Amino acid sequence: MTQMNADEPRMLKPRGEARNTLGQASGRSASSADKISLSEAEIAFVRSLVIYEDGELIALNKPPGLSSQGGRIAAHTLDDLLAAFAKSSGVKPRLVHRLDRDTSGVILTARSQPGAAFLGKAMMSRRVKKTYLALVAPGAPDPREGGIEAALRKESQGREAYIKVCPPDHPDAQAASTRYRTLAASDTAALVELAPRTGRMHQLRVHLASIGRPIAGDPRYGGALVLAGAPVPRLMLHAAALVFPHPSGGERRIEAPLPADMAALSQALGLAVPGRWSGGNL
Repeated sequence: MTQMNADEPRMLKPRGEARNTLGQASGRSASSADKISLSEAEIAFVRSLVIYEDGELIALNKPPGLSSQGGRIAAHTLDDLLAAFAKSSGVKPRLVHRLDRDTSGVILTARSQPGAAFLGKAMMSRRVKKTYLALVAPGAPDPREGGIEAALRKESQGREAYIKVCPPDHPDAQAASTRYRTLAASDTAALVELAPRTGRMHQLRVHLASIGRPIAGDPRYGGALVLAGAPVPRLMLHAAALVFPHPSGGERRIEAPLPADMAALSQALGLAVPGRWSGGNL
């Protein structure tokens, strides 16, 4: 089985940045492409997201606003759109993990069930190193680099699910660990690099909020919606890189460039975006 969360041989250059502007109604995700009808625009859209592919897997740069799978919005999800890569048998690639709807960045899919099982086991055994970038406020965390070890539990309020920090001996507690490092900071905000050691729901969002530095654009957990007079367009969280064992052997690294909205807000805040980060070695 594949490991589902939050969220690479030769690197392909990104084919430009894409926003999810497709709104055709859809059913829920299907296991084969013959259950899904995609328009030519949708097929072109999802193909434009590809940043790496080989015989075993496809990596995409998911734009914000596109659900990975399921959800309550009547539009095709990324899982639906994978029908564009279906084999002649109708079998389409499988998501190996998920990213929140408003989180952008690298997401992996496997072309076959054995490949999905291999990558799912790698996720479960923590052999996949994930690197995220986030804009937080106000200012840099204190200390500027460190770790957050705080158990989390899920609490439902109506149809909504919230994650909260809890004592480690709480009956619903799940251990959660995050490393972070400040890359750039001002009095208003900071750009931080994040390396989750566990994959709990909303982990990064709740952990950063727990140290008084919620992610900008995250009202659910106290994130600012305006920074230095500039509106925050969405959750400022980006899955920047994945390092993982490849089903055919060796280790791969896939990176997704910082999306335009996040780069523009960083620039408006006077935060210099580094050309490279640790990529899983935090």
